[in-house]
Amino acid sequence: MRVFLIAGEPSGDALGQALMQGLKTLVPDVAFEGIGGPRMCGEGMQSLFPMDELSVMGLAEILPKYFHLKRRIRESAEAALASKPDVLITIDSPDFCLRVAKLVKAASTIRTVHYVAPTVWAWRPGRAAKMAQMIDQVLALFPFEPPYMQAAGMECDFVGHPIATQPRATDADARAFRAAHDIGEAPLALLLPGSRHGEVTRIAPVLAEALRRMTDRRPELRAVLPAATPVAARLTDMMADWPVKPILLDPAATDDATKRAAFRAADVAIAASGTVSLELAAARTPMVIAYKMNPLTFAIMQRMVVTDTVTLVNLVADSRTVPEYLGPDCRAELIAPAALKILTDPSAQDAAMALTMERLGEGGEPPGLRAARAVVERL
Repeated sequence: MRVFLIAGEPSGDALGQALMQGLKTLVPDVAFEGIGGPRMCGEGMQSLFPMDELSVMGLAEILPKYFHLKRRIRESAEAALASKPDVLITIDSPDFCLRVAKLVKAASTIRTVHYVAPTVWAWRPGRAAKMAQMIDQVLALFPFEPPYMQAAGMECDFVGHPIATQPRATDADARAFRAAHDIGEAPLALLLPGSRHGEVTRIAPVLAEALRRMTDRRPELRAVLPAATPVAARLTDMMADWPVKPILLDPAATDDATKRAAFRAADVAIAASGTVSLELAAARTPMVIAYKMNPLTFAIMQRMVVTDTVTLVNLVADSRTVPEYLGPDCRAELIAPAALKILTDPSAQDAAMALTMERLGEGGEPPGLRAARAVVERL
């Protein structure tokens, strides 16, 4: 069996690695070609070119590299066609991957699979129909996604989310984290302002004010902020002016186990919207979601959104227990009381977080193996 895979960013590289491991389990003589990062190359694939070339986000970043990316799209499609694989599997990065799949589909009958369904359940539902022109099968991370893909004419299998099988911090880990930072039994708030410069610039000041308001009401409250590598220096500069300073976890000196322990140790989190809500659910840490964007962007998004919540825990558990403060509502005077309410009674989200993890595959077969089986069985 010959498989041509394309991943364009680190998260896709991790999904690709697990998928390749699953395919090896099911089809021992499988051979891999394509584009991937260090994880996928570690499974025996030689990348056509460095995956880092594709890790570009934002219009301002893409424009200078537009012609180079177009050339890489053409080269990738030509390599896939020359390989004559049993299946082409593209992983996330739709702006690049689906363009490659379109060229391959136009010139061949090679079966195409895309891993990670587009968020058509949240906005721009018309993307599914366009995707169906070049994709035969979708591997979905969320259990509510297959009907959207199937309605557009694609086969779709829910294969589970990688968060379901990632390591978990224990209560002992949480106690050790509290002891290491002299937190003791004090209530602990976890602040997660995002991992991109634009996010942090807009959201961090709101979190600073929310923390000040919370400590006015609960002087014993402590806070911790695990900084993402791209924004660590920016957060260090910003926090110099914060009236209440959280414990800043420097990513250069913080391993994944320590970060997981911080999540587990926290009594409440205030987090930017995104997959971080699933990390919090895995740690069973109740949360408030806050997200602020450019007002024009928010106005455009509101016209395109087709769901009443953006929080994945709410969506997966089919509940609305996690409060959201988005756009103009992303204000400290709204966020702080909501977080304090959770500190007083954190039980409201317990069932939703447990159900979310169950539905994402916690305790079940690894998603990579499920994804591999879905690919093989539909060939």
